[in-house]
Amino acid sequence: MSRIHPTAVVESGAQVDESAEIGPYAVVGANVTIGARTKVGSHSVLEGHTTIGEDNSIGHYAIVGGRPQDMKYRGEPTRLVIGNRNTIREFTSIHTGTVQDTGVTIVGDDNWIMSYVHVGHDCRLGNNVIMSSNAQLAGHVIVDDFAIVGGMTGVHQFVRIGAHSMVGGASALVQDVPPFVVAAGNKAVPHGVNVEGLRRRGFSPDAISALRSAYRTLYKNGLSLEEAKVQLAELAQAGGDGDEHVQALLAFVEQSQRGIIR
Repeated sequence: MSRIHPTAVVESGAQVDESAEIGPYAVVGANVTIGARTKVGSHSVLEGHTTIGEDNSIGHYAIVGGRPQDMKYRGEPTRLVIGNRNTIREFTSIHTGTVQDTGVTIVGDDNWIMSYVHVGHDCRLGNNVIMSSNAQLAGHVIVDDFAIVGGMTGVHQFVRIGAHSMVGGASALVQDVPPFVVAAGNKAVPHGVNVEGLRRRGFSPDAISALRSAYRTLYKNGLSLEEAKVQLAELAQAGGDGDEHVQALLAFVEQSQRGIIR
């Protein structure tokens, strides 16, 4: 029995695994590849040079692989690559990349992307990311592993959201959010360490304590950014469970292109 609904349109050239399911009135373009056991909801459009892995769930009316919303785009064959076990809910839009960047938008594994989310061109989502309903990513945004983006949050292009961070709902984000940090507001400002999230993911009390010390160094001790970097480097060599996490925080700050929220 076919797993492709008779009203669905699957263009010649599309590669659809025999175990994948395509719902009523869905459209699958000629350059789309769909992996095993992936389910595509009714009325969704999968287009562009798009590769979708295994065990994904794509909701109704989603637009996956659409043309970049970039006025410089001239129809180049840029790509979208989606990993495995992602949930992409109804009315979400995810666009392909542009040649002004790497030419590919990437969504990793095990992400939970709720309804009406937009992931713009050249974005990179890691693994285990949660994006709540109506969160909007402009082009070239990076969201690292285990980050949470609250509903109705707008993220400026080229911003990076660090691992294990959390951005509160209805925030406006124009600079980078360091890993492990809670941010919220318009414009978003830091509100402490994501302690509850870290506990749920098995961070030790010592590691969380070290990150709290690092947060105070970065945000509460009245230090300039350069002074804070020096002290963070010292904290990262304390010899405890938190050393690698503080080092990751420091590396993020040093690599930031747009500057971190302060």
